[in-house]
Amino acid sequence: MERMFRVCGFWTGIMAIFFYLGHMHQTSLLFFAQTIFFVLLSYLKLSERMYIYVFGAYLTVFFAGFSYWSVFMMTPGAAH
Repeated sequence: MERMFRVCGFWTGIMAIFFYLGHMHQTSLLFFAQTIFFVLLSYLKLSERMYIYVFGAYLTVFFAGFSYWSVFMMTPGAAH
């Protein structure tokens, strides 16, 4: 199970690099933080049940934050 958190860390790291190269610096910092979180968590040697609980908590926080941002912070039809 810890290997899957390393895989998540790898892919969030790749996305962070892409966001940085696309001049989306705030988003890249968020993804670098997620990369560090996933990689450090993978070396804790937790039980499989605990990894599932941590991932469920991560998804809950992500979906709550994403829903808040998309409903209250994004302006429909706005372009930069």
